[in-house]
Amino acid sequence: MLIDTHAHLDFPEFAGELEQVLARAAAAGVTRIITIGTTLEGSRRAVALAERFPNVFATVGVHPSNAGEAPGDFIATLRELAQNPRVVAIGECGLDYHRLPSLRIQKNDPALEAFGNESPADLDAALADGAVKSAQAEVFEAQLDLAAELGMNVIVHQRDSWADTLALLRSSAGRLRAVFHCFGGGLDQAREVFALGHLVSFTGIVTFKNAAQVQQCAARIGTGDFMVETDAPYLAPVPHRGQRCEPAHTRLVAEKLCALRGEPLADLAAHTTATAEAFFRFPR
Repeated sequence: MLIDTHAHLDFPEFAGELEQVLARAAAAGVTRIITIGTTLEGSRRAVALAERFPNVFATVGVHPSNAGEAPGDFIATLRELAQNPRVVAIGECGLDYHRLPSLRIQKNDPALEAFGNESPADLDAALADGAVKSAQAEVFEAQLDLAAELGMNVIVHQRDSWADTLALLRSSAGRLRAVFHCFGGGLDQAREVFALGHLVSFTGIVTFKNAAQVQQCAARIGTGDFMVETDAPYLAPVPHRGQRCEPAHTRLVAEKLCALRGEPLADLAAHTTATAEAFFRFPR
């Protein structure tokens, strides 16, 4: 029995064949799936799917890439949605600095990078970066506060923002737990997460040939420190890399983890399921 702790079933990639996708997941031994909210409308769709399918649960949240679009009352909407018993966490939320304005400017004109902060374009980019980071932090903090208020845990998205993400989570120490979804870091970073009482979750990245760092981490961390997920429709594991990912692929992620850790699939399925059940506290 496996749980896909992070998928995006409301995304258009699954439109028109969701029943078949869920059937393939069940056939692969994936008995529960958590579909993740990334916007207010997406959170509503996630809740609707969780109400429709008994093996699907939902989270509600605003992804950092959508932070600039969040209305002023977004927390009130998330609070209302989170009252639904099919909602098991807040998120995904966090910080993502991978596509900051300055990086887009440098990509379009690499010569600007040589000027540091001397050119007007660089100054404008630095200001734009600051505005994006500030908006993301405000939206992330608000969701951390909401999770603590509701006694729920949080699904964290972190990309190129490690220090700032940890700093904000430290401010919520003792009030909630978080899972760093789609973890791609090394053992030292994982230990920083565990020291704060949080978890990590592995996707199909762990099957990639160029993923030595995360493979070494997955091989060495303790039972109870991690969960499994797909991030479907993204990050399909080998041998499906480059194709649409779906919850059935949770089994391939788990099998790779078993190979890395030298443990039977039944054991890994049992302890990752127990970890997920404790973290998400599914309704009985």
